[in-house]
Amino acid sequence: MKLKIGKLAPEFSLPDQEGTIHNLSDYRGNWVLVYFYPNDFTPGCTAEACNLRDAFPAFNKTGARVLGISINSPESHRRFAEKYNLPFILLSDSKKKVVKLYGVWVSKKFMGREFLGIERTSFLISPEGKIAKIYETVKPTIHAQEVLGDLESR
Repeated sequence: MKLKIGKLAPEFSLPDQEGTIHNLSDYRGNWVLVYFYPNDFTPGCTAEACNLRDAFPAFNKTGARVLGISINSPESHRRFAEKYNLPFILLSDSKKKVVKLYGVWVSKKFMGREFLGIERTSFLISPEGKIAKIYETVKPTIHAQEVLGDLESR
């Protein structure tokens, strides 16, 4: 399924790193960055998470919320968040329902091997719950600044 800008973002309900359930609808009234990433503790995902962490005060100033989603377990997310002092919510989609719903569970190639995995993609969701922007070619080390620039221009 290909999601489109201006359409309602698909609703989801997932546990965070502490086991607390979060629904996308809980964040209505706020801008929300939903960022999908392949795996806790990998170099690119760590760089992206730390980039978002370092920019977190600026996200707070805009009132925007940050939700990271991968298929890792809540326990893995807890360790990842603790190790890198991540101040935002990491959600566990271990059943792969949300990654499929958002169209980020794709066939990938690495070192000649083909496999299914998460394509690093983010969605900026408006306070009305609509997709305002889709970031398909995310550069982990500058992603937070790109999103903040978009938030500040709105």
